[in-house]
Amino acid sequence: MRYVENKVVLIGTGAVGMAYAYAVVNQGICDELVLIDLDEIKSRADVLDINHGEAWAPNPVTVRFGDYDECRDAAMVVICAGVAQKPGQTRLQLLSTNLKIFADIVGRCMEAEFDGIFLVATNPVDILTHATYRFSGLPAEQIIGSGTALDTARLRFHLGQYFEVATTNVHAMIIGEHGDSELPVWSSASIAGRSLNRRVNDHPEMREDLEVIFERCRDAAYEIIDAKGSTSYGVGLTLARITRAVLSNQKITLPVSALLTGQYGHDDIHIGVPASLGRRGIREVIELDLDETEQQRFDASVASLRSVQDPAFAAHEGRDTPAGTA
Repeated sequence: MRYVENKVVLIGTGAVGMAYAYAVVNQGICDELVLIDLDEIKSRADVLDINHGEAWAPNPVTVRFGDYDECRDAAMVVICAGVAQKPGQTRLQLLSTNLKIFADIVGRCMEAEFDGIFLVATNPVDILTHATYRFSGLPAEQIIGSGTALDTARLRFHLGQYFEVATTNVHAMIIGEHGDSELPVWSSASIAGRSLNRRVNDHPEMREDLEVIFERCRDAAYEIIDAKGSTSYGVGLTLARITRAVLSNQKITLPVSALLTGQYGHDDIHIGVPASLGRRGIREVIELDLDETEQQRFDASVASLRSVQDPAFAAHEGRDTPAGTA
């Protein structure tokens, strides 16, 4: 891997991209941040605007506008470009258009001889992370999608509110598709050090409340998009957290979109699962001990992704879709 220490290239300076850029600068996560976008005038104004706050950042971050040649020595390329989700639209419905966009973006990064870590945020993030893996030809550990990290953050927030404990004392995770088929892993969750299952056994009435909390997390994007057009702050902070984990070699476990190679009984698909992250990307995919119901729901989530992913790649590559996969 060849890179300039802690240089990040951000492709796509819309609402999500700039929320990420602001979080990165505000937290002093990288040394150099280069913005790339088709709208150069707007992006150069973003650079000027964000640089005006450097005096108050914890560490100086050099922010500038650039082109794809900047990817040559970047430690990370973060992709937030693509068609945004519209009110009433599912993430999977964005796929055809964004596949074409990603083929161009990833191709141009690789033409610049990029050999760092790709971090993908554009929806449908699991499939576009897999597309980045296929289009780039890079090792799987260098390809990360934001996965269900944002969904998990939402879950931890709402559980913290419900149990009146700090979010940092909530250990619970959402895995699967970043979308309608995702699932909570209640079997391994704990609140302030105590098993969530034990709490529910003592108070069975909690079961219905927990399902409502999960559904609120799962459907949060629809609510936010209907109200203000896009989600941005939560996912921006999520991407910044993943970036910090990688650049600082933290070896922390986060639920990201990672390639399965037999874990959970599946392979050749990117989907939200816990993974240990470090300086070279994904160090290890962590296989949780799912209960029977959770495994069935995870299998269904994989099937949901494949039912869309396989025909989309076949169409993109001009191949016939194998019978029974559509």
